[in-house]
Amino acid sequence: MPAVPAAQQRPATDGGVRRRRAGRPSSAVLDKAGITAAALELVGRKGYDGLTMAALAKLLEVAPSALYNHVSSKQDVLLLVEDHLMSLVDVSSFGAAPWDDAVRTWAWSYRNVFAEHTPLIPVIAVLPVTDAPQTLAMYETVSKGFLDAGFPQERIISAIVALESFIFGSAYDVTAPEDIFDPGTMAESTPYFTAAVRGAAGTALRGYTQAPEGTEAAADPLRAADAAFTLGLDALVAGLGGLRKAD
Repeated sequence: MPAVPAAQQRPATDGGVRRRRAGRPSSAVLDKAGITAAALELVGRKGYDGLTMAALAKLLEVAPSALYNHVSSKQDVLLLVEDHLMSLVDVSSFGAAPWDDAVRTWAWSYRNVFAEHTPLIPVIAVLPVTDAPQTLAMYETVSKGFLDAGFPQERIISAIVALESFIFGSAYDVTAPEDIFDPGTMAESTPYFTAAVRGAAGTALRGYTQAPEGTEAAADPLRAADAAFTLGLDALVAGLGGLRKAD
């Protein structure tokens, strides 16, 4: 009886889980959810440039050709990622709470989701939503919430884009260094800016935040990023609210 090759006698394992041989996936182990999770892991490790079909196949331990049974291109992978992230954004307050409270809850949730995935912001911010069901469902709920609150239909998309522009920038701010505005040795030559920086720090330390109850930010009011987000969001909600039609 011929000897069985050692590689077949003792298949490689990872944490006690048998690893798949490349090129032989089954639908049970390779699906869109798994592809999405792997894509997020790759971006988290290597940034957007590290997300390639070859790298994705390697992480999933399949042949690149196997991926194309589920997605036709990197663009399809990005749509899966976008849809997953947008499904995490909380829109439940629209229709259940006053418009301004609903917008705040949505915006805080949106910011917190993308603060965890900032390398994807430049991509997803300009990625078409075509054929992305969870993303479209999110926008549908928000649009109806705006319309039901008396917002002019022709201004809804512009309002959402304005809020998203602020949200994406604020997501970056969450990960910014605490001393990003430290003037260093130039403090004496920039007295107004330096005083403003010190004042902003004092505001954050006093807990200036109006994050919705139950959110991480509400329990952690010391971050300057939260104070800045609260201030900007309040201004946007107040300004956009002025466009609503009287009941």
